[in-house]
Amino acid sequence: MSDLQQLGVVAKVDTLKRWVDKLLSGICIAIVASMTLLVTYQVVVRYLFNSPSAVSEVLSRYLFIWLVLFGSAYVFGLKEHMAINFLKQKFSEKTQLVLDMFIELVTVVFALSIMIIGGYSSSVRQMWQMDSALQIPMGTIYAAIPISGALMVFYFFYNEMHLSIRFKQLIGNQQ
Repeated sequence: MSDLQQLGVVAKVDTLKRWVDKLLSGICIAIVASMTLLVTYQVVVRYLFNSPSAVSEVLSRYLFIWLVLFGSAYVFGLKEHMAINFLKQKFSEKTQLVLDMFIELVTVVFALSIMIIGGYSSSVRQMWQMDSALQIPMGTIYAAIPISGALMVFYFFYNEMHLSIRFKQLIGNQQ
């Protein structure tokens, strides 16, 4: 692939990533807003009317789980996740890039094996079981696991593409 073709692909993938980032941030904002309303409602009905709502309690708990999963995928995509860089900064820039690529690879192996394959399997197995308060299949709740895993895989390919471009540039500059 020529450099011009590569730049076209990179521009399209960058545009797609921006769209996915906006979608995920919007979903996370909507979840936080919904949780705020639900918890406020729960407090009002529990303490003012002495009549707790099981639906709002359970729904806010499930929304929190979805927020954590989608938020972790979003943060992974922004490369804002927690990292200990002290040791990595002791190496050359080339070695740091290789370490970053390896860390991304380890993360995607986890996302593929545990989140996508295991999460999908778990979701499918739980589709017959209904939540007692919401009367929705538990598999629907568990679906957040493979969805966030798939988002992490997308971000892995995006990050690896940019890391490999930086690596090629670094190698080219050293020659």
